[in-house]
Amino acid sequence: MSAARPVEWGDVAAATMDGLAVVDRAGRFVQLNPAAVALCDARVEADLVGAAAPFALTKEAPACPGLLEDQSDEQVAYWVTGSGARREFAYRARNLPADPGLKVVSFRDVTDEGHRHRRVAAIARTSVSLASEGSLGSTLDAVAAQIVRTDGLAGVQILILDSTGRELRLMGSAGLRRSETFLDRLLECRDRGARLVMLDTLKERSPIVLPHRWDEIRSDPAWEPLHDYLGELAWDSFVSVPLTVRGRAEGVLNAYFAPGQEVGTRTLEFLVAMAEQAALAVDYATLLQRERDGARQDERQRLARDLHDSIVQQVFSIGMQANAVGVLGTRGLPVPADSVRHFADEIGTLARTVLADLRAMVHELRPSSTAGLGLEETVRTLVRSTENRTGLDFRLRFGRGLDSIDPELAEDAYRIIAEAIHNVVKHAEATFATVRLGVHGHTLTATVTDNGCGLRDAMGSPVPPEGHRDVGAGTEAGAEGYGLTTMRERAERWGGTMRIRSRAQTGTTVRVVVPLPVQVPDSSPGDPDSSANTPLTVRL
Repeated sequence: MSAARPVEWGDVAAATMDGLAVVDRAGRFVQLNPAAVALCDARVEADLVGAAAPFALTKEAPACPGLLEDQSDEQVAYWVTGSGARREFAYRARNLPADPGLKVVSFRDVTDEGHRHRRVAAIARTSVSLASEGSLGSTLDAVAAQIVRTDGLAGVQILILDSTGRELRLMGSAGLRRSETFLDRLLECRDRGARLVMLDTLKERSPIVLPHRWDEIRSDPAWEPLHDYLGELAWDSFVSVPLTVRGRAEGVLNAYFAPGQEVGTRTLEFLVAMAEQAALAVDYATLLQRERDGARQDERQRLARDLHDSIVQQVFSIGMQANAVGVLGTRGLPVPADSVRHFADEIGTLARTVLADLRAMVHELRPSSTAGLGLEETVRTLVRSTENRTGLDFRLRFGRGLDSIDPELAEDAYRIIAEAIHNVVKHAEATFATVRLGVHGHTLTATVTDNGCGLRDAMGSPVPPEGHRDVGAGTEAGAEGYGLTTMRERAERWGGTMRIRSRAQTGTTVRVVVPLPVQVPDSSPGDPDSSANTPLTVRL
């Protein structure tokens, strides 16, 4: 058997699937094998010789990992091809024995692998965030931000359905500018015949991918009201993914892809996974709300028992004493003064006890009565009571449309205003306050302004005149205090925002803006299924 002919190392380098390159001290390519030329997306080796290599050769190579360590001696570099694509290379570099001034670099393309790792990390971080105590709005904002950062998308929106399945609210977003007129423009586009893909996604309960959607929209006159707004975002393709919980569609995740990005299978799988995380957050919030509703019901039952065990019994005793006095009066005989004083003392004692118990229960229950009186009248009643109790002077400004808002939203709006007024009385040292409340377009706006000392610092001292404070929706709960955190969470529950502007000596303004629903049919014009005519509300 004849011995095999020795193989030239040049042939091996030319045939290997990893890139091999020789780089000089200046960090420039000297020589490359065919795999390296292909990885760098060049036509021939001569196009790269003399060009700056992406490898950091001045750093020492990491030490070899131990048996139980998960560390690689590979380093990572990034290369932008002539077409603008960004590639991620994992590489190793060693000195060339024949010439210490040169280094030989072995590298491979790990763009997809790195992307997968980042996506898995994003899903893990999102899962951790679901366990935090943040509001649903802040959680979904975090989910949207994770998607944008991980995949480099232009923007993401997350919209959820309410318990009736007839109302969509925009609860999370990243990459898109907030616009109070976006909803009005979107509905105007819908009236012009534009297709709202997210409604199709809800109906079909499966992802919808539209390549080059922006080209279609900007050339479609039906979308003209949103051309300027959507043109601010550098995007191309569009994907809408349903948020599904136990077989039910709970909302949609809309993804806007940057130009040049492809919507591949792995990308779609990542969006579906993140949509599942968002759906879990929605489901958790729903379960939490049910638990809170159950707690309220339990509290009502406890109060009913307390009323029966204490106040009802005491009032019954008062009635018995009054009946006894009546019986004595019917006899026509003189009633001894001692008996009258005895009855009066007992009735007075019982009445004072009842009054004290009632005051304690009223303070504990703190009813708003928005369902019966309406939001405007309930706020008026609260302000009158506060004026009588504290002497603080109030000015009220109410707009139209308050009687048409959702009762649960009215309750949360009242609680926000009540907490803001409580803060004015307790902390502001103010003599005057203004409450403004009204509906403008499709937005509920509530503002409470005072002429007090402004916000206090952690030591309880007023913020100095130059210390302007502007507290937005994303402020950490620990920096706000329980009352402000509760107010912010009530606003975010409806997709709204709360901002606080404060200056020492000039007072504080609390402003809450909550978008209101508008009816939109869930079937496109001419759709054969449009006979159902089921309205779907979109809140953005």
